[in-house]
Amino acid sequence: MDITVESLTTPALTKAQLSDLLFEQIGLNKREAKDMVDAFFDQILASLVDGEDVKISGFGNFQIRTKAARPGRNPRTGEVVAIDARRVVTFHASQKLKEQIQSPGEPASGA
Repeated sequence: MDITVESLTTPALTKAQLSDLLFEQIGLNKREAKDMVDAFFDQILASLVDGEDVKISGFGNFQIRTKAARPGRNPRTGEVVAIDARRVVTFHASQKLKEQIQSPGEPASGA
């Protein structure tokens, strides 16, 4: 099944646009399409909040990284400020995605 995103008018792909694509190209009704997109992202969010990595084959990995507290500096005033410890989400693209980006329009090798 080939899904095209030619109807995008903004540089960002939104959840509403994903729902519209499911409606137009898969045949789900609008409510089902919206619910499916929301459930997909809710599941990713829940896994990340629980500290679990999320791996999407052929796309990439979302990982939680814990950054330690550290001293920082206000670039405007030069004043030393404390930066609190925090958790951040990182994304690492899969090799397949990297290849697709380097050669747009060509099918990924091994597909």
